[in-house]
Amino acid sequence: MRTVAALTENISTSAAVVISVAVMLFAGFLMTRLTKLLRLPNVTAYILTGILLGPFVLDLIPPRVVEGMDFLSDIALAFIAFGTGQFFSLPALRRNGAKVLVITLLESLAASALVFLLSRCLLGLPLAFSAVLSALAAATAPASTLMTIRQTGAHGDFVDTLLQVVALDDVVGLLAYSAAVAVAVSAAGGGAFRPGDVLLPVAANLGVLLLGGVFGLFLKLLIRKKRTTDNRLIITLALLFAFCGVCGLLDISPLLGCMSMGMVYRNLAEDESLFKQMNYFSPPVLLLFFVRSGILFDLGALVRPMGSLGGVPLIAVGVLYFLVRILGKYAGAWLGCLAVGKDKAVRRYLGLALIPQAGVAIGLAALGARTLGPELGGPLHTIILASSVLYELAGPACAKLALYLSGSYSTKLEELVEVPETGADGLKKTEVELLIERIREIQKQIPAHNVSEEEREFDLAAEEFYEAWHSRRRRNGIWR
Repeated sequence: MRTVAALTENISTSAAVVISVAVMLFAGFLMTRLTKLLRLPNVTAYILTGILLGPFVLDLIPPRVVEGMDFLSDIALAFIAFGTGQFFSLPALRRNGAKVLVITLLESLAASALVFLLSRCLLGLPLAFSAVLSALAAATAPASTLMTIRQTGAHGDFVDTLLQVVALDDVVGLLAYSAAVAVAVSAAGGGAFRPGDVLLPVAANLGVLLLGGVFGLFLKLLIRKKRTTDNRLIITLALLFAFCGVCGLLDISPLLGCMSMGMVYRNLAEDESLFKQMNYFSPPVLLLFFVRSGILFDLGALVRPMGSLGGVPLIAVGVLYFLVRILGKYAGAWLGCLAVGKDKAVRRYLGLALIPQAGVAIGLAALGARTLGPELGGPLHTIILASSVLYELAGPACAKLALYLSGSYSTKLEELVEVPETGADGLKKTEVELLIERIREIQKQIPAHNVSEEEREFDLAAEEFYEAWHSRRRRNGIWR
């Protein structure tokens, strides 16, 4: 019996692409309806959707379409990185920059070191594979952590430290990835390792960091206050895509440069609305990226001994990677907080909040798979995808637990709002009266409409366009 993907091979390329994209978008949406009931993040839903649509289950998406969507890795990384740049506020970095840098270096490098010891020394995996896998262990998922903070309304020193560490985490992860890929390429080629093989890619990424800052300055100059909201989006996308194209020509990841671009724009323009607008635009692109990653997921490889990895089953490598990375993150964060004198609450629970891993790691794994080739790149991509599902299942819950245990938010009504315990007459209020007043105070803080800030930005853009359109019709005498 022929598969659906095989039957679509005779369809024209344009029709196959359009139908495949529609199927991926709709199936991803439907899966989020199921995962929402289980309180699972959308990333998990998208990866599971890809596995279902892929060759190991329904086989609905033609291979030529999947191969033709390879550019999604770069674009998805660009969206993720540009959004992360908004958290690099210079005033906040000046206050805690040195302390946060120490914590970030210790927790990310501890995770990478332990994963390298596991894969290279204990499991005896190839040097190229071990180097890249250990570098990917440094990255975290800022989106999961940020979503948890917004849901709980957490605030305080723990939250400020967490946000800055998560933002810097990806910078350290990318630099480590650049060095690891250089080591991997040298080891895979059988050539002698030279320090320049590592220093050159790191220097190239620092150059991309500066170039991204130039693009951020250019973005600030192009986006003036009088610019319409839709034109702001068009200009931002054009510059992001142009920057990704330049990085593609140089064969360098656009992640660090896009992060720099977002950081420079955020600090020069002091404009958060553009990031909200981008966050509202990017979900379909990220959905397609994660669904495609799920389609490429080699389900059979998890239980099949891999000759390129010395016969070690990927499921064993994936589970051990999952556990050892958590241990490294927690131990490194604890040591970092101890070194800079953070209080006990931050020291004990910061590592728990750094467990999530998804977008950046998956994007870098896709780039690493391209560089290492199918023998080592395929298993690497499979392990990161499989562990990301586990991290997205456990990560948000651990982050929420860390925020609660650190005292960054509370579920007790009397701690959410403060009301005077005595009335105007000096008499002490009853428990019922205090409860009613607290509920009224909470109601005042609830927004009038359940509309996200990103959606509000797009509503304003639509109204602006509608008014401009009618003004043109009136001027041209078309309006009746």
